[in-house]
Amino acid sequence: MQGRWVVAASTFLVWAIVAATCVYWGLKIASRSPPLAAPALVHTPAPVDPVSVARLMGWNPVQAVAVAAPSIASRFSLQGVVATGEQGGAALISVDGKPAKPFRTGSAIDGNLVLKSVESRKAVLSDGANGPAVVTLELPLRRP
Repeated sequence: MQGRWVVAASTFLVWAIVAATCVYWGLKIASRSPPLAAPALVHTPAPVDPVSVARLMGWNPVQAVAVAAPSIASRFSLQGVVATGEQGGAALISVDGKPAKPFRTGSAIDGNLVLKSVESRKAVLSDGANGPAVVTLELPLRRP
């Protein structure tokens, strides 16, 4: 009977050591603190240079060309002329692509521009009644 107690006690002792080992390692793993991380480096992006980005996209400052303002003559189109005598007559003028309107010599066309004189195929616009000629409009030549 004594041999039976020795086997039971030694079996109990082995299982107690196994249980203690499991508890020990279970507590060790559960209480493990996270590993110390390397100090975090704060990365701030460099400021963006818009000129550099534009050059990257193909912009070349030498290629930039200023757009010229349209001339005054491009706003007017002479459609017809009736010349009578030395300073008389009328002209059919289209302003800014709108339908043409008749203007007599001396009448205001647009702002300060005045129809100064008309000839057989051209009309002269001046700045004010007695001002110098600003624009000379000519009728297009007819094709035979």
